Amino acid sequence: MFGYRVPAPDEAMLISGGRRGLGGAPFRVVTGHGKFVLPVFRKVRFLTLSMCESEVTETCVTRQGIALHVRAVIAFKVGNDHESIINAGQRFLSDQDQMSVLTGRIFAGHLRAIIGSMTVEEIVTERQKLAAEVLDTSKTEMAKIGLIVDSLQIQSIDDGDTGYIDAMSAPHKAAIQRQAQIAQAQATQAAVEAEQAAARKQAEYARQTAVVKAEYSAEVDRAQAQAAQAGPLAQAHAQQEVLAAQTELAQRQAKLRQQQLVAEVVKPAEAEAERVRILAAAEAQRMKIQAEAAASYDRVALDRMLIDQLPQIVKEAAGGLAGANVNVLNGADGLGEIAAGLVSQGLTILDSVRQNLGGQNSDTDRPAKPDNGGLLQLRAAKDRKQDDGPVNVD
Repeated sequence: MFGYRVPAPDEAMLISGGRRGLGGAPFRVVTGHGKFVLPVFRKVRFLTLSMCESEVTETCVTRQGIALHVRAVIAFKVGNDHESIINAGQRFLSDQDQMSVLTGRIFAGHLRAIIGSMTVEEIVTERQKLAAEVLDTSKTEMAKIGLIVDSLQIQSIDDGDTGYIDAMSAPHKAAIQRQAQIAQAQATQAAVEAEQAAARKQAEYARQTAVVKAEYSAEVDRAQAQAAQAGPLAQAHAQQEVLAAQTELAQRQAKLRQQQLVAEVVKPAEAEAERVRILAAAEAQRMKIQAEAAASYDRVALDRMLIDQLPQIVKEAAGGLAGANVNVLNGADGLGEIAAGLVSQGLTILDSVRQNLGGQNSDTDRPAKPDNGGLLQLRAAKDRKQDDGPVNVD
């Protein structure tokens, strides 16, 4: 719009002409908003509110009389309040670059004054204190011209060729060098120890590797040896089993031979011994009987009498067959059988008679006389045969 002016955010618009500003100022101050300005009747100028910089390089003498070359940088700007803008506008509006020049000069003077009251050691070691004192002393003067200082930085302090700062720093340098050497020695020692530890670890790793390799090699050798011995061991086990089987077979054969010897030698020997014992016992019994018979005369006499009568008994039995009708079928053999039967009958009769007589003798303890009972029995048998008829001898 024609006649409407708006300042930038970092500017202050100064309107002159017409009414005066606040506090009797020759112009009105507008910041942050626009203003309608009548052309020809009003004049508008702009004052920067942005940050400005001023560099100060000054040679200052300390309280000890030592010249120091000091380099500092000041950051400043016009104050945001109307009073500061009015003060700065009245002084720097036509030539705003003069703010940096004037500020540098102001700070150079205060810097010389403050350094002159301090020693080199204080200046070098307490730069922040030096900057704070310079700001404090220059604050009032800077406010009068509408400027405020944001920061002051002492960038360098140099004593030229005097070497005072170097001499002052020599003990510290020596200490630092000593500490550096110590640190270097410690670092070297640590490096050597680290190298030794690494070498020990490598040696230990190599030893372990060698041990593992040796163990693996030993296992391989054992496996190969076992594989090589597997055949002979199997053959030896087989031979051992064969020997065990042969031993068992030999034991069984020995046991069988022992049984055979028992059956072939021991048992017959025992049987022979038993036979001999039985024969001996029989012989002893016979001898005993003979002895008893010899001791008993009556018994012997009785037996002899019976023996003497045996032919008569047989004769009577044969006489009983004289009238019998006998058919001989086998010739001479049949006649022999008849005779044998007669003799057998006679022996049976004799034995019966002997038993009867023996029982009587045992009861009476004296010999009994023979009777003709046996003959009577033989005759009765003869009569029965005659009644029955002829006897057939097969």
